[in-house]
Amino acid sequence: MSASHSALVPEWLTAPAEANELVAPVWPSSAHRVDDGSVEIGGVSVFDLRDRFGTPLYVLDENEVRAHARRAREAFEAAAARHGIRARVYYAGKAFLSTEVVRWVVDEGLAVDVCTRGELEVALAGGADPARLGFHGNNKSVGELERAVEVGVGSVVVDSPIEIERLAALADRRGAVQSVLVRVRTGVHAETHAFLATAHEDQKFGFSLEGAADAVARIRELPSLRFVGLHAHIGSQIFDSSGFRESAARLVDLHADLLAGGEIPLLNVGGGFGISYTSVDDPKPLEAIADGILDAIADECAVRGIPMPDVACEPGRIIVGQAGVTLYEVGTVKTVTAGENLDRTYVSVDGGMSDNARPALYGADFSARIVSRSSPETPVLSRVVGRHCESGDIVVDAEYLPGDVTPGDLLAVPATGAYCFSLASNYNYTPRPPVVAVRDGAARVIVRGESIDDLLSRDVGVPASTLIDTPHGDTE
Repeated sequence: MSASHSALVPEWLTAPAEANELVAPVWPSSAHRVDDGSVEIGGVSVFDLRDRFGTPLYVLDENEVRAHARRAREAFEAAAARHGIRARVYYAGKAFLSTEVVRWVVDEGLAVDVCTRGELEVALAGGADPARLGFHGNNKSVGELERAVEVGVGSVVVDSPIEIERLAALADRRGAVQSVLVRVRTGVHAETHAFLATAHEDQKFGFSLEGAADAVARIRELPSLRFVGLHAHIGSQIFDSSGFRESAARLVDLHADLLAGGEIPLLNVGGGFGISYTSVDDPKPLEAIADGILDAIADECAVRGIPMPDVACEPGRIIVGQAGVTLYEVGTVKTVTAGENLDRTYVSVDGGMSDNARPALYGADFSARIVSRSSPETPVLSRVVGRHCESGDIVVDAEYLPGDVTPGDLLAVPATGAYCFSLASNYNYTPRPPVVAVRDGAARVIVRGESIDDLLSRDVGVPASTLIDTPHGDTE
């Protein structure tokens, strides 16, 4: 049976005429093949990257991150300006956070959204203005809230009645007035994986529409808190504005009711804007999504005869996702009979679910290419797998790679800038890879890779005298 007619092959996946093309919406715009068939990213050869820093390796194109940050800010500012209001764009730090990335997005005019003490400290160390930070989380500790008030975080998104009381007491002790938003479950959620949908009722985030009204009433009773707006997030990897439109109707309805108790300057619609991970993914342009969201809010406000509030949003994946590429070296290759008389080539690489957990967590699809050379061979159905002791250790579930893929080839997985580094682990005592930024032909480490020594040093049973120096590539 041919692969194109097998139930084992995703319906969207078709065999390409040749397996060397770098599909434009998936790869960084700077990625291209040079005369010998190998690939450069940000003007830097994959061979140079491997030789200096080793593999696996996270590669992040700085110009690409900056360009997407600018585009997001300009898209929402332009959409807001058409309605006579202002927009603030927060970079969602959970997608990928380091001090360098904070500097890049701040340089491009973005605020920063964090959700733990660690993310807060990285944002501060990267030079973010505390007044332009938002702090999320369904279970912020007392210590985290105290630190947020201490440094002057611009807004805290409160998620439960308990948190309201905790935060009010902490702010009161410091003689501060803390601005807060109330996170609302609108009941509208994206058509996405269940773990990525965040607005339905049976989940951990936020208040119901009815509960949010009670939360706002309580906040308004507390002199150490200032209610500044509602917040909602409907999910992730969203390709258009339709879900946001329905969510806006419910949010604006609640917003209108709450206006009787005082002004509400802001409405935060969250983030979740999607990117292309494969050649068939087709998200709408961000400008169209921004226009759709702002138009929806304007329409709902007009129907109710109320002024339109300023609007905030929190893109993350769409800023860094396409800018990231993970570089691996092929270790073993073998062909197996997958069923229905269909052969599948298993391509094992020197990383896996420890550096990209998304396929195991969500069944996420990715693409892959051999980047150390071009190949004239007919593409064959392949599965890129990792080196961990799990059958679910799959990096790319289904892809067509050249029939002559061989040990030692460099293989790259694009669109890994978001939620790969962030979710990385030391499973099987595997050191986490470094993150290298590329720009205009230069490469530099922005997050140091771990060594075996780093892992052993945390085990109190390992004598310090036995540690050896095994760095993960060039750290300069």
